[in-house]
Formats: sequence, C-alpha cells, structure tokens
Amino acid sequence: MKCKGLMVILFLLFMLIISGCSNKQTDDPSKKTADSGKEETVELTISAAASLEDAMNEMKPLFEKENKNIKVFFNYGGSGSLQKQIIQGAPVDLFFSAAQNQYNELISKGLIEKTKGKDLLQNSLVLIIPKESDHRIKGFKDLGNFEDGKLALGTPEAVPAGQYGKQTLENMNVWKKIEKNLVFAKDVRQVLTYVETGNVDAGIVYKTDALTSDKVEIVEEANSNIHDPIVYPVGILKGTKHMQEAEAFFQFLQEESANKIFEKYGFIVTD
Repeated sequence: MKCKGLMVILFLLFMLIISGCSNKQTDDPSKKTADSGKEETVELTISAAASLEDAMNEMKPLFEKENKNIKVFFNYGGSGSLQKQIIQGAPVDLFFSAAQNQYNELISKGLIEKTKGKDLLQNSLVLIIPKESDHRIKGFKDLGNFEDGKLALGTPEAVPAGQYGKQTLENMNVWKKIEKNLVFAKDVRQVLTYVETGNVDAGIVYKTDALTSDKVEIVEEANSNIHDPIVYPVGILKGTKHMQEAEAFFQFLQEESANKIFEKYGFIVTD
C-alpha cells in the first residue's frame, strides 16, 4: 500500500511539472515570435509623379534592406490622374505629387492629414529638342515662329509639368501662336519619349527628366518667375492600413541617403 501511494504521488508531481512547462510555452508570446522566426510582410503602395521614377526606383532597395518586413510598390503617372485614383478609392498608402494643387485637394477632402505631409522637393522646367534636330530652337520665344513643328506637352489639366508649361508660354505671349502645334501627353515621361524618338520637334519637361536622357538637348530653362513654384509634396493617406510602415517610409524620404539620390537626379531638397 505504501508503495502504491508513493507511485500515485510521483505521478501527480510528474503531471504538475508537464502542465507547468506547457503553460509557460503557451503564455510566452515572445517565444512564439522567436519560434516563428519571421515578421509578417507588409506591402506599401506609393502613388508618385512620373518624374520621380528613376530616383524612387534607386532608393527602393535601400529602404527594403533597412526594413526587411516592408515591400514597396510604386504607381507612377501624372499627379492629376493619381489624385483621381485616390479620390475614387484606390488603396494607396502615400501620395508623392509634382504639384501642390492636387495634393492640397486631397487635404481639403480629408484624405491626407496636413501634419502627415511635407513639401519635400523642388524642380525646374526646361525646353528640350532631339539631339539630331533640324529645328535649331534656341529658347521658348522661338516657339512663336515654329511653323509646322510639333511641341509635346503634358495635358495641363492632369499633368503639372503641362500646367507649368502652359503658364510659361502664356506669360511669354507664345501660347496662342503654338496652340495648333501642340501634342499632348499623359505624363512628363511620355513627353520625353516623344522627343527622344523624334516624333515631335521639341518638348517641355522637368530638368530632372531631361538629365536622364542622352538623346535630348536642353535649349533653355524657364524663368521660375513666370510659372507657379514647382514643389513636390508627399503625404500619408488617412486610409492606410499600415500607418507605422507608411511613417517609416515617409521618414526615410527625408534621410540623407534619400536626399543624395534626389540631388543626384537634379531635384532640390527643401529644408
């Protein structure tokens, strides 16, 4: 009987020890995370002006290397088109515009909180021609005597570069003379392509776009006093499901490593 009682006591002690170990493993969330070994991957979508494409593509691997659980996807286009997509409910985490108008409208509609954004970059506007051009245009004023030449311009209603270009031509009293010669494009990169391929005789693009191509020649930079300031604001969408990760990318864009890339492509980083 004594032996049997001792065996019962030992069995109960054994069960208590097993139960304690099991509970410890279940209740320790840090161990569960360690055992799983991987954080959940978050996908960020950034709608960015087409003129930012080269700079943003270059900094993407730098950010993802520092933030291994975040994958960044870019949606490039004209700022006006991107703005409309966001208003219509496109799942976007950050908006990086090439103009303040489109950005400010999203603030007024309550889609971006003012404190979650910043005017990050500046740019300038240039007139370009193909390097092998027969039209030896020297500047914007020469467009007034363009005859049968074709000038590519982003659609002013949707493309900020087109809006700035129209302002420049109007203030130089050239717009009405050149209007019949215009070929409109969906974004500034399409303008650059038209000029590179010789499908048009000249185009108006950002200086940063012109600097990416060895197939075009800059003939004149527009005076900044004759068009609205070219400012690039960036902000986090209120509807993002990944606020922490979106803020991490927003802060990254302001770091020295990102600034160097922007400057490499000709952007002016604001203070």
